[in-house]
Amino acid sequence: MLALPEFRRLWIGQIFSQLADRFYIVLMVFLIAQYWVTDTPQDNGALAEAAATLRLDFETRTQMITLLATGIYVANTLPAMLLGTVAGVWADRWPKRQVMVASNALRGGLVLLAPLALIPGPYLFGLSWGYWGLIGMTLLESVLTQFFAPAEQAAIPLLVPRPLLLPAISLYQATSMGATIVGFALGDPVLRLLRNGFAAIGIGGGEFVLLPLCYGLAAFSISTISIRETPRQERGTSVWSEIAQGLDVLRERPRLRSAMLQLVLLYSILAALYVLAISLASAIQGLGPTQFGTLLAMSGVGMAVGALAVAQLGQGLRRRLMATSGLGMISFSLVLLGQVTGNLVLTLALCALLGIGASLLAIPAQTTIQEDTPEPLRGKVFGLQNNLINIALSLPLVLAGTVVSRYGLLPVLWILAAIAGVAALLEQPWRRC
Repeated sequence: MLALPEFRRLWIGQIFSQLADRFYIVLMVFLIAQYWVTDTPQDNGALAEAAATLRLDFETRTQMITLLATGIYVANTLPAMLLGTVAGVWADRWPKRQVMVASNALRGGLVLLAPLALIPGPYLFGLSWGYWGLIGMTLLESVLTQFFAPAEQAAIPLLVPRPLLLPAISLYQATSMGATIVGFALGDPVLRLLRNGFAAIGIGGGEFVLLPLCYGLAAFSISTISIRETPRQERGTSVWSEIAQGLDVLRERPRLRSAMLQLVLLYSILAALYVLAISLASAIQGLGPTQFGTLLAMSGVGMAVGALAVAQLGQGLRRRLMATSGLGMISFSLVLLGQVTGNLVLTLALCALLGIGASLLAIPAQTTIQEDTPEPLRGKVFGLQNNLINIALSLPLVLAGTVVSRYGLLPVLWILAAIAGVAALLEQPWRRC
């Protein structure tokens, strides 16, 4: 796959863009832990009072960090819920290379504003205006991502021959998970290293350098791609009628619809895991809440291994069987994660197994969508895909943080495991077609 020069440049751009997305989440949690949550929850004043009003009993600093981080996750999700499908329509109307370059360049410029959030100012609901500023920045960053994602996904079939789509998607997935490993595992130490390194030479805010650099390199790499697209003719159709065309494709193609639902379920579980990882990490001696990325990175190792396995062996396996196996692994891992809380080795192993299961489900489903979607409608379908995924994961993002804060970690893990187990049975792996 990497012998194809245009795909290789897109792949390099993906690496830096994915790294920036992961570093962004880690940076937000890092800033929350450093500037907005004190070591003693009772000292957080109005924030503690607001929590009491919501009947959330914060006994630990970790629970407050989890709730505030959930606010960032939700802000990152809302634009995808509202704009994903519309952005997909425009990704079909506009040249895909320009959309991807502009999105990365604008995101790189936007995150340059993050240091302004540390300037002292008025408080709202017990928190400095800077936290709400980060919420607003996250909303805008997510808006730009909604245009980048469908354009990127729709560009892959234009750069790769159809027989190579499965290995191409596998490589893309493996790279994405590799970025997850590096981004989440090294995010916190890299941010601290940059902050301390720049401070040693008398410059503050070194932790804010990383994101603009990654987004800028992504924009540069993608700007060198040549994509041959079918010329779009102005037909005077409205955005809503084009969205309806994307919905018609799902209604008419059951395989496409089933693959879409599988991805919605998978990313809902993974979104909840983003929140749960903070609580899992805080229970392990030597990690703590800001090291939650280590657990997510281990799931990324599993996803990368699974992606490479699918690339090598997936052509000879039934996709229904792979989906069932993946869901079964996810359910099994979630059940045991609740039983080995505090054990570093077993928690890491289960996170890796969960990642393997995620790849067995995600890669065949995404390949089916790429194969079955007509080229003129890819942006619309991928925009709709992002829309559905983010609508579905918004509820776990909100519920996971609040339920863990009120009832603890174990009930959430069991609920997610039950959902994955039922979905595995609904796949009916005993069927041949």
